[in-house]
Amino acid sequence: MDFGSHSTLNEHLQKTGIPSGSQDKVSVIDSGPEVAEPQLAVDPVATSNLSAKAPEFYPSGYNQNFNQNVTDSSFDDGYLTLAEYVQDFLNHLTEQPGCFEMEIEQFAETLNGWVIADEALQELVELIYQQATSVPNFSYMGARLCNYLSHHLTISPQSGNFRQLLLQRCRTEYENRDEATKGDETTRKQFHAFVLFLAELYLNLEIKGSKGQVTRAEILQEGLRELLNALFSNPVDSNLICAVKLLKLTGSVLEDAWKEKGKNDMEEIIQRIENVVLDANCSRDVKHMLLKLVELRSSNWGRVHGTTPHAEATPENDPNYFMNEPTFYTSDGIPFTAADPDYQEKYQELLEREDLFPYYEENGADLSGPGELYFDEIDDEMDPEIEEAYEKFCLESEHNRKQ
Repeated sequence: MDFGSHSTLNEHLQKTGIPSGSQDKVSVIDSGPEVAEPQLAVDPVATSNLSAKAPEFYPSGYNQNFNQNVTDSSFDDGYLTLAEYVQDFLNHLTEQPGCFEMEIEQFAETLNGWVIADEALQELVELIYQQATSVPNFSYMGARLCNYLSHHLTISPQSGNFRQLLLQRCRTEYENRDEATKGDETTRKQFHAFVLFLAELYLNLEIKGSKGQVTRAEILQEGLRELLNALFSNPVDSNLICAVKLLKLTGSVLEDAWKEKGKNDMEEIIQRIENVVLDANCSRDVKHMLLKLVELRSSNWGRVHGTTPHAEATPENDPNYFMNEPTFYTSDGIPFTAADPDYQEKYQELLEREDLFPYYEENGADLSGPGELYFDEIDDEMDPEIEEAYEKFCLESEHNRKQ
């Protein structure tokens, strides 16, 4: 930061009667015989340590460029361990997600010079997994990080490369799904964080085929199907809220993938949701969330069908190309779609906003304060229009079940 040029400083000294080049002591300038005022003693001016060449100031905790602070000698001198370096970068990325594009390449290069043993790769996977499943709002960024490292880390030991070890780590949680959905509040909350991270991995983890084609990890597709089954098999509020979030995030992509294989897995999931609405002992608000999800799916997840088949449409040949994607709104009420260059960042912000489910925390507890139960503050009567739609839905679902 420029605190002022040397010439400006001299002008200031001349105006105040202080000759330039003498900042330690100040003597009163002799104004000649015409001035009869007695001279006054002046305290010496303290020498300033400020410099016009001082580096820019950044607030505490701000890291302009994380990787500039890490050199090869830092590792050699024992200043950082692998865990410390990786954790510092993950925290930095959590606080400043916009730095991802600028700093991820250097981060991967540093790891390639350091992660040369099987144990180090295992430690790296665990650190990223823990950050993505324990730090709020890091699941999306964690999935992007995993995708980049899966393509740019050079180490590939016999135990498996980065992506294989990551999927093995996820499988550990996946196999405990039935116990986790029946567990206590803390256990379920941890499990729900894992479910949403796996959903982000499914959307962001790219698998490159032998011919250069890019696909999603099919094993994650089937995994999400079983996770939904586990959540609906134990239909307490927090499990159902997690299922709603999962389907809002991945529903359209999952259904398209299943349809390509000739499967109607989404129809089965929707039927399970209808059964939960009719039979499960969950709260009225959660049932309303489930009904809104069924409504969203019935509108093809909010996508508008264009005149050109969706599989063949491109921005060049279909003027309604981006109308095939849903419209969302930022916290300021500004609409955006996939055509927006900042779509991923804005969509992630939308998912992270607390008002998606305003009455519930992650574990399904109400957010009104201690001793203030939400359900005591509202009228038990439904809006007439909602009540009519709800009764119609129940009658139609019951009729379909009897057939």
